[in-house]
Amino acid sequence: MELIKNNCAGMDAKLASLLLDPTSAQPKVLAHVEECEGCRRALDELRATMTLLESWQAPEPSPYFLTRLEARMREERAAEPAGWFAVLRARLVYGTGTQIRPLAAMAMTIMLLVGGGAYLGVTDWDKPPAAPQQTAVVHDLQTLDNNAQLLDQLEAISSNN
Repeated sequence: MELIKNNCAGMDAKLASLLLDPTSAQPKVLAHVEECEGCRRALDELRATMTLLESWQAPEPSPYFLTRLEARMREERAAEPAGWFAVLRARLVYGTGTQIRPLAAMAMTIMLLVGGGAYLGVTDWDKPPAAPQQTAVVHDLQTLDNNAQLLDQLEAISSNN
């Protein structure tokens, strides 16, 4: 029974092709349909549906249908144009979408500019960068160089003694 369940998995398309063209059916499919009660029942239901569809007759359209349709189209063409909002809404709802692309590109550009400006405002790029930190030895040498006059006076005092 498990083997039959596994074989039934892809039988829907095969049953439809068997129904439409029984001469081109594979022998494995025919053997499976003979053995499997569920697939045989599904094939019988498909056959019943097809015979019902073949017996159905489409109703004839009303003889005045095209006349009424043309009159309605003339009325719509002659009607007053709607306001700007209704026209915009109709274009967005029933349009092809090509008019939305430039609007979307413009909105994305504005969002990038505003976002970039906000980022620059947060990161303070207008301030100059801080000077790199110096090592202690360089700082001491610069201090001694700046205080050369004081050192000369101290040396003069020490040489007088």
